[in-house]
Amino acid sequence: MASGGGFTPPGPADFDLPPIFGEVTKPMVMIVLSAVLIFALTYAMSRRAAVVPGRLQFAGEFVYGGVRNSIARDSIGSEHFMKFVPYLFTLFLFVLVNNYFGMIPLVQFPTFSHSGYAYGLAALSWLLYNGAGMWKHGVWGYIKHTTVPGGVGGPVLALIIPLEFLSNIVVRPVTLALRLFANMFAGHLLLILFALGGEYLLFEASSSLMNIFGGVMSFVMFFAVSALELLVMFLQAYVFTLLTAMYVAGAVAEDH
Repeated sequence: MASGGGFTPPGPADFDLPPIFGEVTKPMVMIVLSAVLIFALTYAMSRRAAVVPGRLQFAGEFVYGGVRNSIARDSIGSEHFMKFVPYLFTLFLFVLVNNYFGMIPLVQFPTFSHSGYAYGLAALSWLLYNGAGMWKHGVWGYIKHTTVPGGVGGPVLALIIPLEFLSNIVVRPVTLALRLFANMFAGHLLLILFALGGEYLLFEASSSLMNIFGGVMSFVMFFAVSALELLVMFLQAYVFTLLTAMYVAGAVAEDH
């Protein structure tokens, strides 16, 4: 990206993609496409279920078993966890697919690098764990459960209750979304920087030895960061799902 004979580094404006048609943007299409892909994939995995699974069924059962056992049951407990497995399994796949869109040629854009999508998804988890807490304890019982720590009483509650309400009710969905958005935004921005920087140094800047070396190293860093992003994208899907399960666990627990 050159401007006036110099290199213009990428920034937030590069994430403001123009509409594809009408008011429909690329991230909108990707969100819908991810839902279609997940439905088609899970349907194909379960369509010919057998006692001895094929490779596709085995892959589906492996992912489902990981979410069911390692996330839902270990976090929520054996009494209530199955109620939340469908949401958590769908949530994990949804975040994972939209993250990996950032590494697919011609798509190459992680949906959750737009903050609105991350906050929208966090809002769904917020509704889930607060709804689960109200189902378990009742409305006022849940508010007391989530704002009054066990064994704490007296005047200190005037300080503790607002802090607990702010932390558990207000801040949680913000930090849940911000973690996902910031990682996807920063990772994609680095990839753009190394790709455009390498292209500029090799093909547009003066052909000095330093520029050639810098351009080559930029592309080396591009592939290194791409490999790291594959791990980060998976971890962000896992962490988002795990934290949702932990919030559900805290909401339905008997003690604060």
